[in-house]
Amino acid sequence: MAQTWTPNSWRQKPIQQVPDYPDLAVLESVESRLAKYPPLVFAGEARRLKHALASVAEGRGFLLQGGDCAESFAEHGADTIRDFFRAFLQMAVVLTFGAQQPVVKVGRIAGQFAKPRSSSVEKQGDVTLPSYRGDIINGIEFTEEARVPNPERQIMAYRQSAATLNLLRAFAMGGYANLENVHQWMLGFVKDSPQAERYRKLADRISETMDFMKAIGITAENHPSLRETDFFTSHEALLLGYEQALTRVDSTSGDWYATSGHMIWIGDRTRQPDHAHVEYCRGIKNPLGLKCGPSLTADGLLELIDLLNPANEAGRLTLICRFGHDKVAEHMPRLIRAVEREGKKVVWSCDPMHGNTITLNNYKTRPFERVLSEVESFFQIHRAEGTHPGGIHIEMTGNDVTECTGGARALSGDDLADRYHTHCDPRLNADQALELAFLLAERMKGGRDEKRMVVNG
Repeated sequence: MAQTWTPNSWRQKPIQQVPDYPDLAVLESVESRLAKYPPLVFAGEARRLKHALASVAEGRGFLLQGGDCAESFAEHGADTIRDFFRAFLQMAVVLTFGAQQPVVKVGRIAGQFAKPRSSSVEKQGDVTLPSYRGDIINGIEFTEEARVPNPERQIMAYRQSAATLNLLRAFAMGGYANLENVHQWMLGFVKDSPQAERYRKLADRISETMDFMKAIGITAENHPSLRETDFFTSHEALLLGYEQALTRVDSTSGDWYATSGHMIWIGDRTRQPDHAHVEYCRGIKNPLGLKCGPSLTADGLLELIDLLNPANEAGRLTLICRFGHDKVAEHMPRLIRAVEREGKKVVWSCDPMHGNTITLNNYKTRPFERVLSEVESFFQIHRAEGTHPGGIHIEMTGNDVTECTGGARALSGDDLADRYHTHCDPRLNADQALELAFLLAERMKGGRDEKRMVVNG
């Protein structure tokens, strides 16, 4: 089957969640221009991520994947990117310290512009317009002009992604991620939160360790791993014309790679095995994610695994489970058992956001206690099945938003209107994300202690 794949073979398949562009000639012209642009990421970087994810699949690491629900053109700026990166680094260091395992850092950033929608139209009063599908397709403003899909937005998305990647690489490799700066990553609005003191204590312990290492000659200058970090990008591969335009042959291996991001995933609404999104993704060599919701059967999952990872390569496929706090215990065990029975090598990751969305005071929100409940269940089920809870996939921001209720500051429905800034779905703010990281670290440490008890028997 693989021999019949080409970067455009998806065009012969049925497809869901596609915009209705009014001028196909303009669309073709934009895609042709994009096909001549430099790649945003490189095949060697994607292979490095796959290698890191292989360790996670084998139980020797943890995947932290998170970022914006949908990136916007209006909110793009250096401060926004820096604050996200700071919050992400805080989460990663908490998890690394708690689990005492490598944490693979993958952002939903530098490409997360397109969003699937449950309805193709949106109605306000007596006016019905096409739904907002992300800034790469149309505008969020509720006007007839803004909602017309515009191919030129793909050029803007490419340029913003390139600028974002440039800054992220500078942060990751230029010294900002230096563990000597662990105290400086604290965001201003988090300093007065209940999580701040917990983080300060952890940061103090890391600083003491760094001082000891320095005393015996191990410094950030002679050990780059103390001052640099690998940071990868990811997004949902929804707009396949854009993805095809940025699909390139790797000169060293001769394989095809999506150069729009290091990792791309297939959404719960577009994972039909005989449709376009699966067809496109099966032919590229990047690490892939697959969203798994309540409607996915065990047989259906095995069919998709065989299509997307026929060589059963560790690190190739991450199963991102999004069931809802009240459904995870019903659905996830049967999928785990089927995958284990067939010997499939996958990373199991928990998306506790998408199955826990409610409407409160006319705002979409996600109660933090439901997010925590699904994470707790995810860990408990994997412990019971003897499998590795390999990752977390969250929508988060470094900004001080009020989009998800609950958390240590106990945001209520009345607080949502204060700073509800998302272009699509509600995100955890940095305070809530850090609280989640501490919970995860405790669960991971508990699992490590249980294994030691079994070994020492």
